[in-house]
Amino acid sequence: MIRAALLALVFSTPALAQPYVGTPEIVRDGGGGETISGVVFHDANRNSRFDRDEAGIQGVRVSNGRDWVLTDDRGVYEIAVRPDMNLTIVQPEAWQVPTDTRFVPQFFYIHKPGGTPQALRYGGLPDTGPAPAAVNFPLLPREVESEFTCAIIGDAQTYSNREMSWFRDGVLTDLAAADLGSNDCMLYVGDVMGDDLDMLDRLLETAATVGVPQWLVHGNHDYDFDALSDADSADSWRRLYGPEYYAFEQGDVLFVALDNVVFPCGAIDRASGHDHCVDEGRRRYNGRITEVQFTWLEGLLETVPDDKLVVLTHHIPFVSFVDAGSNTHQTDELNRVHALVEGRPALSLSGHTHTMENHAPGQIFEGWAENTGTGPLPFRHMIAGAASGSWFQGDLNIDGNPMALQRTGGPKGVLMLEFDGTEYTERYQGSRMDPNRGQWVALSTPGFRDWYETIMAWRAEDWQTREAVPPLSINDLPDPNILTPTDLSEGTYVTANVWAGSSETVVEARLSDGRTLVMQRTQEGTGEAPRVGVNWADPFATQRQLSVMRYAVQSRSGNPRAQGFEAWQGRRFEPAPPQPQNAVADRNMSLWLAQLPEDLSPGAHRITVVSTDRHGHEFTDVMLIEVREERPDPYFRTELWD
Repeated sequence: MIRAALLALVFSTPALAQPYVGTPEIVRDGGGGETISGVVFHDANRNSRFDRDEAGIQGVRVSNGRDWVLTDDRGVYEIAVRPDMNLTIVQPEAWQVPTDTRFVPQFFYIHKPGGTPQALRYGGLPDTGPAPAAVNFPLLPREVESEFTCAIIGDAQTYSNREMSWFRDGVLTDLAAADLGSNDCMLYVGDVMGDDLDMLDRLLETAATVGVPQWLVHGNHDYDFDALSDADSADSWRRLYGPEYYAFEQGDVLFVALDNVVFPCGAIDRASGHDHCVDEGRRRYNGRITEVQFTWLEGLLETVPDDKLVVLTHHIPFVSFVDAGSNTHQTDELNRVHALVEGRPALSLSGHTHTMENHAPGQIFEGWAENTGTGPLPFRHMIAGAASGSWFQGDLNIDGNPMALQRTGGPKGVLMLEFDGTEYTERYQGSRMDPNRGQWVALSTPGFRDWYETIMAWRAEDWQTREAVPPLSINDLPDPNILTPTDLSEGTYVTANVWAGSSETVVEARLSDGRTLVMQRTQEGTGEAPRVGVNWADPFATQRQLSVMRYAVQSRSGNPRAQGFEAWQGRRFEPAPPQPQNAVADRNMSLWLAQLPEDLSPGAHRITVVSTDRHGHEFTDVMLIEVREERPDPYFRTELWD
């Protein structure tokens, strides 16, 4: 049910019958010292000011971005001032920090005397002046609920206002209809923006219609590209949103938002083998957690009970399937992170790769040990997919929104996590789709494989010298669901791309003649490299990715930017014949397949594909196929009418 207004009754507990809008109280008089003190207090009258009759709150964690202190029995803290720091508190499980009108949590004070030392395209930070004498943090009590839902949004990555509208009409519309409540949350795992930080306010204001707090992680398309130092690269983000790393509690869960994008990377990164981190020329980023953050994280975990679920959220994956061989798109020294949470229930959530990846404990792919310093995973790591899918590429769907199937073929969408205590259930919701849908099914036939390989060979040629028109289009693909005896003898496979599938998922295909085929995952996750090519590609997704009609869009409007289409960073895809898009699902860790029997009888058959996830939830799809001695002509028989 879509909410009627921001100020509807979105908080279910009596103490939070209305949204709690407020901000920390900054006391300037007497400031400029080497420490900051203050009170974390029960804001009984909701005025964001510490009044004499209001009680302090004991045991609240306070940090200067490196060190930690706890408030005393009067709610008082005192902590050292650092020259460039985010002063933050950790939202306690029984309390609620205020938000602004965009539902952005207000739990911080940003301190940077002198401001950003250079002019930045998006403004950076102004001079914050000397440290205030006190920063008082208001809270309201709330009922502790162990059950809640958090929507994990990967890579909205809107490069333009048009793409912002597609995000609004896609994932945000789904979340508005999900009827999330006061105990729920939205958590963006980075690349919230597509480089243009001036659009962040529009996104947050629009997403506020969902009516739950919006927690954001800093990504590699959210920083200041013109910053000369990593210490300054998040300054515009800090002004427009807030801290680039922080933590908060929700129910029995501690969420830790890390910033593992180092930009520009440099000598430290080169010393560990990142040759792309050069001193001059184009500045680049690297996936790494800084030493200050390691100190901050270690100190935080010392205050956390061992039985509390720790959810580590970050933009660049700790490990990735599609980028398993990369030392940029995974995180350095992951073994150190794993050691910090050893023995605790833990979960890693990330974005960046525009894939949905559900890595179970014990899984490993070739390249992880070399690039991240880790072996088989000690706990679950998930990449949350992308709200922009494959960067809003692909043909428009029935809603007028780009199909944008991801790099591994799943739809653009949002990862929904339903928590119950320290346990959780994951479900990936495809944008503007039935929430109960969780997979695509298709057939990999000899005809499809020939079609795929022909187009991919053309795609691999030099674009400046190859033929302008691809050798084949979707119109050349033989109906994959009509099979001949030759198709069956040469190998025809039923496939299932289970969007949030993991090594625990079980998939089977039930034939109408009574036989059941146990489908096999195409990647075992036992140390092998990603398998790439037609035998590992998702036929459902690649049929839509390899012949995109949207390239051919033209008009006589006189507007050159209305021809073809634009994608990331305003790059032009000029009017051209239908052709492959940039992202093609040529590899997959969530694809299952089984070969159809060669003795299928002539006639029509029903295939029911059922996948069962680790929680026992089933996704069922049905396809109808035909076995014919000869493939019928697909076109109208005009000769009968001549």
